[in-house]
Amino acid sequence: MHGGGVVLPVNGGGGVGPGPGDAYSSEITFTVAMSCLMAASGGLIFGYDISITGGLTQMQSFLEAFFPDIIEKMNNASQDEYCIFNSQLLTTFVSSLYLAGMIACLVAGHITRRIGRRNSMLIGASLFLAGSILNCAAANIAMLVVGRVLLGIAVGFTNQSAPVYLAEIAPARWRGAFTSIFHFFLNVGIFVADLVNYRANTIAKWGWRLSLGVGIVPATVILLGAFFIPDSPNSLVLRGKVDAARDSLRRIRGGKNVEAELKDIVQAAEEDRRYESGAFRRIVRREYRPHLVMAVAIPVFFELTGMIVVTLFTPLLFYTVGFTSQKAILGSIITDVVSLASIAVAAAAVDRVGRRPLFMVGGAVLLACLVGMSWVFGAQLGADGGKAMPRRYAVAVVALVCVFTAGFGVSWGPLKWIVPSEIYPLEVRSAGQGMSEAISLLLTFAQTQSFLNMLCSFKYGTFAYNAGWVVIMTAFVFFFLPETKGVPIESLREVWARHWYWKRFVKPLPPAAAPETASAAPHKVADGGPV
Repeated sequence: MHGGGVVLPVNGGGGVGPGPGDAYSSEITFTVAMSCLMAASGGLIFGYDISITGGLTQMQSFLEAFFPDIIEKMNNASQDEYCIFNSQLLTTFVSSLYLAGMIACLVAGHITRRIGRRNSMLIGASLFLAGSILNCAAANIAMLVVGRVLLGIAVGFTNQSAPVYLAEIAPARWRGAFTSIFHFFLNVGIFVADLVNYRANTIAKWGWRLSLGVGIVPATVILLGAFFIPDSPNSLVLRGKVDAARDSLRRIRGGKNVEAELKDIVQAAEEDRRYESGAFRRIVRREYRPHLVMAVAIPVFFELTGMIVVTLFTPLLFYTVGFTSQKAILGSIITDVVSLASIAVAAAAVDRVGRRPLFMVGGAVLLACLVGMSWVFGAQLGADGGKAMPRRYAVAVVALVCVFTAGFGVSWGPLKWIVPSEIYPLEVRSAGQGMSEAISLLLTFAQTQSFLNMLCSFKYGTFAYNAGWVVIMTAFVFFFLPETKGVPIESLREVWARHWYWKRFVKPLPPAAAPETASAAPHKVADGGPV
């Protein structure tokens, strides 16, 4: 059957009959809750660093200190409204984080396999702290960019490890909700950044330092808290520490029903040891074709929804349609509240209705809003940016951005983190997640480098461009992404093996063997194979 194929639910999916995950514990223990909150907090810092630049780039004190040429444009009555913020130096400051993050993601995949998910998150938290301190103390643009590069490297480590960590330790029945916490915290960070910018914008001379310095506080808290969470059992088994994995699993699951789950993890690790090539070379093999396609398609489509640039440049969009600097930041705060509410709805629904229905609903909402924004900008601001947009249409833009944000928040927002973190087999999980995040950050870099110029050149056609991509990505999900709700993470091969198209590439695993203990000659695995 087309439309993603029909698969039988394996566990907690509402189906009938036993499945591989029926012996797993679905209990949400204190350790699971605290570990997930701590891991997801990496998203908070990422969200803060994403959004803080949106307010900074039109903040008087920041522009006076580093970009006085933009101040001149803002005071020029004959300036094309689409092109006020078209500055290559400004976009370099914004986009340097994403280029550094993209490169770091590729390195982080290898390091995470060697040192574990938790230690990778510790590296990220340390770099977040260093980058925040450097940005707060910046005396010139070079210091700003170096600080952003450190933050980007931190993003590469946390975005590669935290979603996978969440997917591996969460009970299969609630994996979607737990993994969506990362995106929820990311949006909490965006919300906090806009609140800080709203206050900092009223402080002359040094308000921008407050905006950049507040990030030091959560970075410190996360760095300290990460020492107290356990590493994931999947990561421990992959490094040959089966006894430690059993202890971690007992702690995470409350000491109940761990042998069946451990057996599946060990089997997945044994599959990893069958190969001598590295994980990045494995993922291009025929049997991993669907995983490779999703590693590329999900981040590409996520970026082409247009949400990244809307998130980054919401204050600039609102300023462009006629709001004052302070009201533009207030408009961003309103959209942040909408985003948080919609993500909460997605977290409650994703393990009940599934991933695919949320993608379909979100696609319809995004398409309608992008077409609406294209029409309003074209009809009311004009092709040359010379008109002043009437206030009622400016308010309509705010309303469309809010609805767009809600549609994104129930679909591509959380699902971009949920789906890639759960679909890869253990033997290529670090490579797949690293590749997915590297592509995402590379495209974010490209968009942050080009969006202001694109808005200046394409005008309202910028939004129509994204609308066309939303049609394509929604059709892709409908036909090629199978439903994964309730399926244990190490049993997802069965889902691909039943899919109407991907079954030609993926075959089911043989029956599982009993787990060995660490004392029975454990295999220690590096990225390139057994060592």
